[in-house]
Amino acid sequence: MTYRFRDPETGKQAYWRDVGTIDAFWEANLELIGITPELNLYDKSWPIWTYQEQLPPAKFVFDDDNRRGMAVDSMVSGGCIISGSVVRNSLLFSNVRVHSYSTIQDSVVLPDVEIGRNCRITRAVIDRGCLVPEGTVIGEDPEQDAKRFYVSKKGIVLVTPEMLNQERHHVR
Repeated sequence: MTYRFRDPETGKQAYWRDVGTIDAFWEANLELIGITPELNLYDKSWPIWTYQEQLPPAKFVFDDDNRRGMAVDSMVSGGCIISGSVVRNSLLFSNVRVHSYSTIQDSVVLPDVEIGRNCRITRAVIDRGCLVPEGTVIGEDPEQDAKRFYVSKKGIVLVTPEMLNQERHHVR
């Protein structure tokens, strides 16, 4: 059986993504931060109805030259604190803490993650509840990443609490 998935008003093919692989999940999430994404979360004519925990707004702290809390070309959810770190071209789900001197680039960070100081994370999906230890480097050396984590066909690194020898961490 098939279903012609079309927008009833325009007849155009409606938004659809199969996110059954790490690569597809990463790509679909990073599409959301584009200037005019196909699935625009800010489109008031197509609201997304869901339960969302009431959280404080995202917070960015420190404004020193070598320690600036900032996010560029990114989406940062409620409850996140970016403390003296840089987030670029990434999507951070709720309750993510990024400690000083870290860099997150081209990554998807799921809820309740804590990223220690001096971490560099590139082209990764960090699973819910991970506590990424201080000084961790992910996404720069595929051979080293493959020893500890799952690396997809397109080079996206998946990190889970189990891969970090942890149980799920809950940010307070």
